[in-house]
Amino acid sequence: MTDVAIMGATGYGGVELIRLLHAHPQVRLSYLSSDTYAGERVCDVYPHLAGVELPLQARDPAAAGRCDFVLLAVPAGGAMEIVPGLLDAGARVVDVSPDFRLQEAALYPRWYALGHTCPNLLREAAFGIPEWHREEIGSARLVAAPGCYPTGALLALCPLVAEGLIETHDIIVDGKTGISGAGRTSLQVDYHFPEAEADVAAYRVGGHRHLPEMVQELSRLTESEVRITFTPHLVPMSRGILLTIYAVPKAGAGADELRDCLRGRYQGEPFVHVLPEGKWPHTKWATGTNDCFLAVGIDETTGRAVAVSVLDNLGKGMAGQMVQCLNLMMGVEEATGLGLPAAYP
Repeated sequence: MTDVAIMGATGYGGVELIRLLHAHPQVRLSYLSSDTYAGERVCDVYPHLAGVELPLQARDPAAAGRCDFVLLAVPAGGAMEIVPGLLDAGARVVDVSPDFRLQEAALYPRWYALGHTCPNLLREAAFGIPEWHREEIGSARLVAAPGCYPTGALLALCPLVAEGLIETHDIIVDGKTGISGAGRTSLQVDYHFPEAEADVAAYRVGGHRHLPEMVQELSRLTESEVRITFTPHLVPMSRGILLTIYAVPKAGAGADELRDCLRGRYQGEPFVHVLPEGKWPHTKWATGTNDCFLAVGIDETTGRAVAVSVLDNLGKGMAGQMVQCLNLMMGVEEATGLGLPAAYP
């Protein structure tokens, strides 16, 4: 058995990690930290995890570092403080904070109002989308799990950009997310039930922190300039993301060619599903899973390509993808512990 620690175990992402890894046949959850609930048991804090009688402990990087792997679900700025010590202790790390996603340290003051304290690790960190960085993830000491929005957008866009089928200077990404994407401890009024129920609102227009991840990863695949307009929206549901993506196809690239590109790139991938012509995905299809559903077509009135990408922000957008990366790092079958279908309805 492989000893795994989770730091930040009682946020939404951490709890989803516990749910997935408690049933993982090759993992032993050996250390769980919680700044809020130290001293209590997981099942007492979260009764839906009945039978998970593991203790929650105060944050102790030295104790976590004695495990084989550490999964970090801490706020921005928290991971860079502890990752160097974890790596020095011999642990391998999957971090879902933004602290190692961007390769340029100079971007952190702009997008996160943080100075990076260990910029030497930025180039070492593997970007945690297995479908595009499988080999690097498998051998990495440090994996930077991407944001939920970039995961959905990049799974749709990367094949089309890599094959030169769309223009990259005018991509539009329109995102809708459930409220759990804001995290469990957020006290902002906008996320309270009376404010969010029966309401849809755009937020961080023109400046969402996930934008530079999209630009960075697409820029690796093309010599052309990558320019993206990204607008996220909060919708009144607990979990799920739907992205509608608009781009100008290169001359001669029709819907069938775009769809065939996605199918060819993801053939055999266990978690990415390309839908047939005329079928468009729903967020409920992915609830509680590590799946991403993709569809693509052409708007005949404008000639624009339209792609739709759906995933669970706590699944493929967070905890599920972290487990997928962990499996690669452990050298076990990639889908281990991730095979359950969606909870429906």
